[in-house]
Amino acid sequence: MERYNGRRHSPRLTPTMSTAPAAFDIKTFLATLTGAPGVYKMLDRNGEVIYVGKAKNLKKRVASHFAQRGSSPKQNAMVARVQAIEVTVTRTEGEALLLENQLIKRHKPRYNINLRDDKSYPYIYVSTHQEFPRLAFHRGSRARPGRFFGPFPSAAAVRDSLKTLQKIFPVRQCEDSYFVNRTRPCLQYQIERCTGPCVGLVGAETYGEDVTNTLLFLEGRGEALIDRLAQRMEQAAQRLEFEKAARYRDQISNLRTVLAKQLVAGEQGDLDMIACAIKGNIACVHVVFVRNGQQIGDRSFFPRMQDEHDAAAVLGAFIPQFYLDKEIPRELLLSHEIRELELFESVLGQQAGRAVKISWRLRGERAKRLELARANAECALTTRLASQQTIADRLRHLTDMLGLAEPPKRMECFDISHTQGDQTVASCVVFDRTGPLKSAYRRFNIEGITGGDDYAAMAQALSRRYQRIRAGEVEAPDILFIDGGKGQIHAAARTLAELGVENIRIIGIAKGPDRKPGMETLFQTGCSDPIVVKPDNPGSLLIQHIRDEAHRFAITGHRQRRAKTATRSPLQAIAGLGPKRRQRLLRQFGGLRQISRADVEALSSVEGINRQLAQRIYDLFHDHGA
Repeated sequence: MERYNGRRHSPRLTPTMSTAPAAFDIKTFLATLTGAPGVYKMLDRNGEVIYVGKAKNLKKRVASHFAQRGSSPKQNAMVARVQAIEVTVTRTEGEALLLENQLIKRHKPRYNINLRDDKSYPYIYVSTHQEFPRLAFHRGSRARPGRFFGPFPSAAAVRDSLKTLQKIFPVRQCEDSYFVNRTRPCLQYQIERCTGPCVGLVGAETYGEDVTNTLLFLEGRGEALIDRLAQRMEQAAQRLEFEKAARYRDQISNLRTVLAKQLVAGEQGDLDMIACAIKGNIACVHVVFVRNGQQIGDRSFFPRMQDEHDAAAVLGAFIPQFYLDKEIPRELLLSHEIRELELFESVLGQQAGRAVKISWRLRGERAKRLELARANAECALTTRLASQQTIADRLRHLTDMLGLAEPPKRMECFDISHTQGDQTVASCVVFDRTGPLKSAYRRFNIEGITGGDDYAAMAQALSRRYQRIRAGEVEAPDILFIDGGKGQIHAAARTLAELGVENIRIIGIAKGPDRKPGMETLFQTGCSDPIVVKPDNPGSLLIQHIRDEAHRFAITGHRQRRAKTATRSPLQAIAGLGPKRRQRLLRQFGGLRQISRADVEALSSVEGINRQLAQRIYDLFHDHGA
């Protein structure tokens, strides 16, 4: 692959780039442009990438953009903004498709169809390398030892599966640090969701049987698993072990119920069903995920696009952006035919290391399932359109309420959450003209301030956030909402002034009498009088939505931080006291209370605990008055 990056020419490239300030000279540019395959980037006068495309023949494809016949108004508007074109020549059209996908994700060009989906997908993780493996939710790199099953369409789908598995096979799902420090069984054992391996209430062989059954289920071998359990049930009954036989019977019953819900008749492998629905310049792509013959969930996506496109164009943009950095199933079933189908199959197959089939002419049960997926896409799209119309109406009223020249493109809101000053968390939520922009939400763990000092907490959060905005890493908002009155907005204005951040309107949302929703008072910098708002004003409802979302996001983060602190053993803070030594201590003394009462001599009598370490353990409790 030959690349041309920025404004520097690669010695092996012949294409040129025009930077004329008035109008782009397409004829001169095309005269030197190659007919080889490659990728091109269109730039505006500010050097911003506004469109990325790939081509089997660069010269023909670029020329087609500037042909006047049949061009839509938005296509003409894009071409009018072009001040430069950069190209990268590739060896094949397949390489061009891969590079185009990378550039679209990097630059998010205004005139491309962009999939706004930057999260990695979650998996179920089984730590098969351990004596007593655990089941867990996992997102991120899969380099650690063990087995991974997925990906799942959402975190909720993983948690639902984990909950179901725990009811059928009592395999532990607790953290390893929690597991090694137990001295008595937890609540999960009491409600029969775990067999208590942490305190030796089950042997490795018996526990391993539940792990094996779990793996069989996750591998999609449900019927084989039922046969296996039925055989074990009969053997247990013959040995007059009726309690064990009853347990197998219940597992079989629960398994049949789950499989009846998840099993996709006639399917055994991995496939995705992808349906598209379009109204105007808004599209919905609905994906149904089938793994090992079982439906593990579905999800709707709303790619961003400036112009109207047909379903073939939307699916053609969605497939590479969604699949080229994820695990690719063996088959994709589409609601519409796409262009360059063979190219997509080839590139996806190369990425997957095996053949990938794309089908759209379907019959029988597959056609019915895909039609259902299309109905779900249309339903999700209708809901989305209604929501956007509501937001657009509220945004228009907000613009009038605040006396703005035009509707704000981006709004941010900060909130602080803590419990009596402890585990303080600040939230930042972001809204644009379409509603919540959840991929841009951020939380900040606040450290080094006096407990309960909300001004200092807000200043720290704003400083950390707006340093990135000043550096150009994050887009600046038009409006910054602060949950508070005059004091909070003055503190926020002072922080932004210290950072040199300007041209952001700061508005404080002060709670009204009895903290009743709709009775808030708005304050803004540079104006001593509050903004009078009617409770039923749609603009006020939008502000309430933004403020409530910031509050929810802050409380969730605070609860997570508080829960993490609550489950952390104080022994974990002692240097040199690893999990094995902590476990020996807890087993020797029977719990933290007994350890806190022990003297240095008693502590140092435990295997692996020398006198210096025993002294540190003793000081931990007695320095805090324990």
